[in-house]
Parts: sequence; C-alpha cells; structure tokens
Amino acid sequence: MADEKRIATRVSYGETLVELGAEHDDFVVLDADLAASTQTGMFQKAYPDRFFDVGIAEQNLMSLAAGIAATGRVAFASSFAMFAAGRAYEQIRNSIGYPHLNVKVAASHAGISVGEDGATHQCNEDIALMRSIPGMTVVVPADDVEARAAVRAAYETDGPFYLRLGRLAVPVVNDPKTYRFELGKGVVLREGTDLTIVACGLMVEAALKAADLLAEKGVSAEVINIHTIKPIDDELLRASAAKTGRVLTCEEHSIIGGLGDAVLSALCETPVPLRKLGVRDEFGYSGPALELLHEFGLDAEGIVREAEDFLAR
Repeated sequence: MADEKRIATRVSYGETLVELGAEHDDFVVLDADLAASTQTGMFQKAYPDRFFDVGIAEQNLMSLAAGIAATGRVAFASSFAMFAAGRAYEQIRNSIGYPHLNVKVAASHAGISVGEDGATHQCNEDIALMRSIPGMTVVVPADDVEARAAVRAAYETDGPFYLRLGRLAVPVVNDPKTYRFELGKGVVLREGTDLTIVACGLMVEAALKAADLLAEKGVSAEVINIHTIKPIDDELLRASAAKTGRVLTCEEHSIIGGLGDAVLSALCETPVPLRKLGVRDEFGYSGPALELLHEFGLDAEGIVREAEDFLAR
C-alpha cells in the first residue's frame, strides 16, 4: 500500500469541496439534512452562502440542483446513495439527465459496508440505476487519493456526474505523489498472466490482497482498478482479457447491472470466460461492516475462493 492511513471517501469529498471552494466561486453544494454524514458540513462552515440544506426531501434536492445548474452554475447534490439514486431517480433522470445539466450527484453510504443501518440503507443497486441514464458519468473511487481527484474531475466534466462514496474508512492504495486520475481510463495496479481481477471502490484493496494470496499459490493475477464505470475503459479490459484468458469482476454492489455487467458489455466482442463477484440477487442485513463484507464474500478471502473455483473450471 502507498500509505497505511485509512480514510472514508466521503471525508475526502468534503475536504476537496472546501479546497475547490477557494479556487472557484461558480459552484454550490446542496444536502438533504445529512451534512454531518456526507461531510458537506465542511463546505457549509467555510462557505455558508453557497450551501443549501433542503431538509429530508431528496426529490426537491435534485430539482433545486437542476434549477441552479440551469442558471450556469455547477451544483453538487449529496445524500445517502439509497435516497439520492433511489428515491430521487425520476428527478435525476428527467430534470438532470435529460437536459444534460451540470449537477454532480455525490452519494455516500453506498453498499453493504453501511453495516448496521441494514437493508433499507444498503444501496446495492445505484450503479445500475445511474449507468442506465443517457449521458451520466459514473465514478467509484477506491481511496482518498482517487476520491479527491474524482471530485475535481466531476467539477471539470460537463454534464451529469454520479460519484459513489463510502461510509467505511478504507486504506490508501494509490501513491499521492505519482497517481494520475484520468476519467474513463482504468489503472493496472498489478501485472498478471493467469487471471484478470477487475475491481472498483473498496474492493480494489481486497483485490490487491487477494492477488498476493494467489501468488503464494502459484497464480499470477492481474489487478485492474476501474474507477470509471461509465464510460468504461474498453480498450484496457480487452487487452487484459486477451492476455490472461479469464476475467473476475469484484464489486460492493449487486451483480445485476453494476461493474460486472459493464465489463461484460465491454468484452462482448472479445469472448473470454467471465465471472462476477458481488451481492447476489438478495438484500443485505444489519451487522458490523467488515463482518458483512466477509459474509458476502467481498474481501480478499472471498476473492481467492472465487478465483480458485473459477480457475478449476
């Protein structure tokens, strides 16, 4: 790892908003009564005149963000993924996506790692929902370094943008001195010849650990971080698949419509065996985040088990 510290990507988001606020005065931040959790409270404290809390009204949040963006400003709209992508889907689709407005939906507390909040708050469907909207960019950063770069990319990118952030503090896997974020481009974190492991979000660290464990067993695994789910890096994926001959996708999201399906679509003209590791066709449940990730096989040990079974077949 480039660094031993752990930081939640939602914290990276809040801190980067404050930095951007000092550099640009053409954007505002909106929240739906969750500023302490989404970390937009940092921006509220620094720039109170450019922050709007709409209360527990996520559909209004997106509509207001759309209206502000229609005046020529950039709007960052934040809430939990379940409420942003789920409750406000129609507003995002029709009021933001359809007119292609500069609204950046930053959704925190996504996935199983929400933990004790349980199935009602563990949004494992948001990537599928957002990547289905025409013109929507979808990014899932793996760590603090990548999240900071992704927030800046969101500001600089024209049109609607979905940024998926986590509740859980995660290790830094990228070196801040050398890392370069490029929208739509995957990152090869480890070269391999026997299997390609494609991951996003907190599963990137798990994939790297799994590659170490597999190496001890004589398996050479290539690890690719696909931070941009849409547009996805077709070229990199096809090249890696052609080299290794097998692809295993790993995501803290449903295997229906998420990273796995995006990779599968990218490889449809380069047919190789592909297996998807993620949340099956089921809801999550309440429990400690790390224990839930282990229970659902979304950790290094789970990836190793899946990889060994895949290779054995």
